[in-house]
Amino acid sequence: GSITSTVQANTTAGFSIVLHTGTGSASTIGHGLGVAPDWIITKGRTNTNHWTVLHSSLGATKFIDLNQGNGSDTATSVWNDTNPTSTVFSVGTNSRINGSSVTYVSYCFAEVEGYSKFGSYVGNGNADGTFVFTGFRPAWVLIKRTDSTGSWELYDDQRLGYNVDNNALFPNLSYAEQTDDRVDILSNGFKLRSVDTDDNASGGTYIYMAFAEAPFKFANAR
Repeated sequence: GSITSTVQANTTAGFSIVLHTGTGSASTIGHGLGVAPDWIITKGRTNTNHWTVLHSSLGATKFIDLNQGNGSDTATSVWNDTNPTSTVFSVGTNSRINGSSVTYVSYCFAEVEGYSKFGSYVGNGNADGTFVFTGFRPAWVLIKRTDSTGSWELYDDQRLGYNVDNNALFPNLSYAEQTDDRVDILSNGFKLRSVDTDDNASGGTYIYMAFAEAPFKFANAR
């Protein structure tokens, strides 16, 4: 990239950690994955701006905050309206991602078949909710509404480990876990079981991040 970055990458898992110092000018930054990342989460280490997220389902014209409940927003100054490539991601002039002399950390994720799935879905506003195919049984799922406000929701298969009572945590809030029935974790994906607008509003659009319980190809055979 045009900015020198320090990278630790696990290309098998599709994950890298990237450090860079901002220039205040539109630039590119190496991520070390060898394929284009689907998620990038960037945080200034020496300023107080929000955690900034790029998701492939939104595209590089938009961003969303990891620590807020707002929907996605549009700004050329964040990702410079340029999708990541197999070698670099682009940043604009915004101080949340590339302020002059500010140091940043970025967590980059690329989808790996049978291990991770990053995508989007549309809610139906029904307790017999949208089914999202991942191709494996998820161990961990993160969901965020993007077309309107709504909290980030996090589910896993460990705290209870059975359907339908997969308790929700909200990473952008200090709430205790919620015990209402919202998500079924299935052998090949997850299914919404709630009419809550944070995860299943009729016509609402959502992004998600899921990791497999048994990270192998064809891991849903059980």
